[in-house]
Amino acid sequence: MIVLLAWAGGTALAASAPESPVSFPHPLSSYSEPANSSLGRILWSRVEADPFNLVATGLFFLAILHTFLAPMFIRLAHRYEREHAERVARSSQGPDPAASGRKVSFRAEVFHFFGEVEAVFGIWVLPLLAAITLFEGWPAARDYLGHGLNFTEPMFVVVIMTIAASRPILLLAEKCMAVVARLGRNTPAAWWLSILTLGPILGSFITEPAAMTISALLLARKFYDCQPSRTLSYATLGLLFVNVSVGGTLTHFAAPPVLMVAAKWNWDFPFMFQHFGCKALAGIIVANTLYFTLFRGQFKALAARVSAADADNPAGASDLAPSVPAWVTSVHLLFLGWTVFNNHYPALFIGGFLFYLAFTRATEPYQNELALRPALLVGFFLAGLVVHGGLQAWWIAPVLGGLSDRLLFFGAATLTAFNDNAAITYLSSLVPTFTPDMKYAVVAGAVAGGGLTVIANAPNPAGQSILSKYFPDGVSPLGLFLGALAPTAILSAAFLLLR
Repeated sequence: MIVLLAWAGGTALAASAPESPVSFPHPLSSYSEPANSSLGRILWSRVEADPFNLVATGLFFLAILHTFLAPMFIRLAHRYEREHAERVARSSQGPDPAASGRKVSFRAEVFHFFGEVEAVFGIWVLPLLAAITLFEGWPAARDYLGHGLNFTEPMFVVVIMTIAASRPILLLAEKCMAVVARLGRNTPAAWWLSILTLGPILGSFITEPAAMTISALLLARKFYDCQPSRTLSYATLGLLFVNVSVGGTLTHFAAPPVLMVAAKWNWDFPFMFQHFGCKALAGIIVANTLYFTLFRGQFKALAARVSAADADNPAGASDLAPSVPAWVTSVHLLFLGWTVFNNHYPALFIGGFLFYLAFTRATEPYQNELALRPALLVGFFLAGLVVHGGLQAWWIAPVLGGLSDRLLFFGAATLTAFNDNAAITYLSSLVPTFTPDMKYAVVAGAVAGGGLTVIANAPNPAGQSILSKYFPDGVSPLGLFLGALAPTAILSAAFLLLR
């Protein structure tokens, strides 16, 4: 906890510190290309002006490749664990009984770490810092990380995930969704529909990271614990990621890609609901209906395996008892609201988090054990993405700026799969030539493609962290992509055709 607070305080100070005297990375305005230059010529001239651009982007794509290879590292880790367990079993029967105490395989733990998708971008920050030091010197690397970046979003996600995963908030969300699930007799299918419809919409009011946390936790207990097939598991994960990505667009303050541009482009609540919210709702309903119809037979098989007692237990008394008094839940909602309302001010939401920790300690009988590991891993992931993403503007901005409305939509959706969609919209806000139609296209494409990969949307790592235990070899990037493909197509059609 002390480490968390020290890190949060240090990054908050870094965000507010004066700009570094070392000009790194080079601002986009420092590049000068001849008028009417082709995209290829623009990119090449920027590489010639600063060869480090190519190095930074190369390391970034190596990190992306690493995320696709993460399941391989997990399989190797499991193999080394089995081999180590066999050696320990043999040594316990040999002449050196003390050897049986070596129960942890260092090699297996290292491969586990390399297989954690949430750790990938943080791992690749190390060679990136070495490269910056080699090309620009240590002061540039130090000041880029210490003064040139804003880590507010990673800190916010850590806090909001921790509060949203608390027993009072989870119970309240579960009771709300239980109202809909009862219409389907509390079957796994009924809970599946309720969570994947109402949960993402909550993201427009309590933020997408909180909605993802609550939805993933409820899906784990109400659906994934029923052991669905591998195909249905990936279809559900892809659907969850896509729905949460678009579910936060009913308002102008909850979805990170919208937050990045709403103030600058004067997008308010009526604008968001009219241009994005209605279409997102329609797309979510159609996508859920499609997957429900395709997997109806499997849902019936799951219902047959679930006992009536488990199906009719909306409060989850086995792991959430005792019940939580209304006043405790109300205080948790106040903490949640304080964090959301002050999501741009680390000093305020971190301070509120300290009071929250004290309150949970005082009301311990009504709390779950504080689980910081998933939230910290997701924060680490996002912090690494911020470090790498800050060096990709040299190619993303000209690529987006040279596209038509329709191509801009698909370009943003495609680029979102390889970078956080909030970074895509932020970089788009730097393009002064964007028309209203182009602004709509880039944001619509960014949120529609937000479920294709783990790195496409900031809350996705939170969902993966919570649900990864249901995928024995880790979440396969290809499996996630295929599971999200149909919902992405449906939401894309909604944003493009319902105009």
